[in-house]
Amino acid sequence: MTTEAPAHSEIARQWVHVGSGVFALLLRVLTPWQAAAMAATALVFNLVLLPRVGGRRLYRPADDVRGFPLGILLYPLSVLLLTLIFPTRLDIAAAVWAILAFGDGAATLVGRWFEEGTGEHAENAKKDLLSASFAISAVSSGRLPWNREKSVAGTLAFIVCGSVGGVALAWWVRPAIAPLPTFAFAIAAPIAAAVIAAMVETIPVRMDDNISVPVAAGAVLWLASLMTPASLTGSRVALVAALPWALGVNAITGWLGYRARTVSRSGAITGALVGSIIYVGGGSAAWALLLIVFLAASLTSRLGLARKEQLGIAEERGGRRGAGNAIANVGIAAAAAIAAVTTPYAPAALVALVAALAAGGSDTVASEIGKAWGRSTFLVTTFSGVKPGTPGAMSLEGTAAGLVAAFAFATMAAALGLIPQSATLAIIVAATAGALVESALGATLEGPGILNNDMLNFINTAVAAAVALVIV
Repeated sequence: MTTEAPAHSEIARQWVHVGSGVFALLLRVLTPWQAAAMAATALVFNLVLLPRVGGRRLYRPADDVRGFPLGILLYPLSVLLLTLIFPTRLDIAAAVWAILAFGDGAATLVGRWFEEGTGEHAENAKKDLLSASFAISAVSSGRLPWNREKSVAGTLAFIVCGSVGGVALAWWVRPAIAPLPTFAFAIAAPIAAAVIAAMVETIPVRMDDNISVPVAAGAVLWLASLMTPASLTGSRVALVAALPWALGVNAITGWLGYRARTVSRSGAITGALVGSIIYVGGGSAAWALLLIVFLAASLTSRLGLARKEQLGIAEERGGRRGAGNAIANVGIAAAAAIAAVTTPYAPAALVALVAALAAGGSDTVASEIGKAWGRSTFLVTTFSGVKPGTPGAMSLEGTAAGLVAAFAFATMAAALGLIPQSATLAIIVAATAGALVESALGATLEGPGILNNDMLNFINTAVAAAVALVIV
């Protein structure tokens, strides 16, 4: 009995999660403030009334321990924030809501169905579903290699259901938006957002999906909303001209990095893809800065290696960077490169690209120098002394090295013509801000498993890019 109740409760919770997405249809007829009021009302209802009308069966075990249902509060809170962030683009809010409701809900329901379904009826139902929708028979019961708690079937269900729901609701709300979003945006952008959100949902951390999924999907849709038909037409020329060089140079660089044992096989492949995006979007100068940052990170990872290994804080795989490292440190820069070539805001996008690369590179330099030679390591949240390698720890030696690295990267970016000379100070300030935020979050959220090191690095670069744009 104790094993079946949580499963039944979770399935019921997911159906409520999915069903709540139907209310997104109202975004076509509501004003932004009415939509925000609707979400705020749902938040109050879930907090005050739902537990009193039998909603406690939707609580997860962790909710019972803390005394309140975090998930069913974060859901309407995310919808509320979407309506406030995109008041003039409720089609974006609707698409993200659909991806959160239908994609995330389907991932859990289908994942559990394939995992727990037994007997002839379940097998026949599976065959019917596969023949009628999408072919996943070969991998339906498989597990994702980077997160064994997530199934391939659940992730595919997220992508399919999230894409269908996102496109449907973006298209439904589209007539209420002025100026009218393009047909391509209503179709392509939600699909891309669903794919990215599905990948984020598989990251092995304890962050609630009601936060990570809408943030990821909203960011993709926001970036897509900046693209114009004219800028997209122009990007085709740049793509055709630069893509052969980008693929060739990055394939060679990835192979050399793998042979030199600076990256793993997955790191070489992912790094080559990300590097190609940066080459196409930011040009050869942006790629040169990426190479400089990578070499600096790889070099400092090998400094003081004996001490790091003795303390048990050396990088895994002998310092080889994997796919997660590449996406975490360069993902924001790649998104900025896409914006540089597909939107009318190329100068601002290049500032964000440089800030992200400088933040990721200087943070790695600071961390590795601190591990190698740091003698006074402390937490930025309490300033109490801790052992080197403690999540969120900083050292005077590492901080100084990080500032020097940020200055060097910013100066090189200006010399390469990526940013004006006057923007170098903004890059240094942005990289420092990103490092401080990362350290604070690492000290508080990495230990409980809510965030991992790769997510912290990604947040670091995102914060740096945002701060640089605000300053510049």
